[in-house]
Amino acid sequence: MSRTIEIPERSGTAFRLRKGEMLTVIDPRGEQVADLLAFNAGDVGEVISSGRTLDYAGRIYLTTGDKLYSNRSTVMLEIVEDTVGRHDFLLTPCSYDTFHHFYPRLEPHRGCFGNLAEALAPYGVIPDQIPIAFNCFMNVPVDGETGRLKVLPPISKAGDHISFRAAIDLIIGLTACSAPDSNGGSFKPIHYRIDSGK
Repeated sequence: MSRTIEIPERSGTAFRLRKGEMLTVIDPRGEQVADLLAFNAGDVGEVISSGRTLDYAGRIYLTTGDKLYSNRSTVMLEIVEDTVGRHDFLLTPCSYDTFHHFYPRLEPHRGCFGNLAEALAPYGVIPDQIPIAFNCFMNVPVDGETGRLKVLPPISKAGDHISFRAAIDLIIGLTACSAPDSNGGSFKPIHYRIDSGK
């Protein structure tokens, strides 16, 4: 078993994930979102795509057995284990701009967008290349009649996790989310580990 790595609250990281390796994202304390991005390690112009993925899945809530596709319709990741079953692939990473919009009375924070931009810069990713992230553990119910979105606290409990298998060599961006509503009003770390493929 590989070691577990902690992403401190309101921060992010980036790393390589080889084809066949398993990435497990863990919510160690419960009710904490982790924004996840994936880029083709050989060409960062190819990036995870919410639109392609949801189109092919035919639904907005993804879980075990679902695949996450790129903007070029390449399978990037497959969800192989999921103890939560509720994640978001609709909403943009939080940022200075979204803080000004949703939390005008709070001190603005660069959010997941800023954390991802900094972490991914050494891999040649520029801010304009950052798309909608796969928001692990984020709870965004949608009203079936009006289409209106709500952001509710995650249903994840301490120790819950989601595991992905890499279908190609990837660069991964991963955060411990910084938006109050997304995380039940508090900020906590995220853990992850990488294991060789089975």
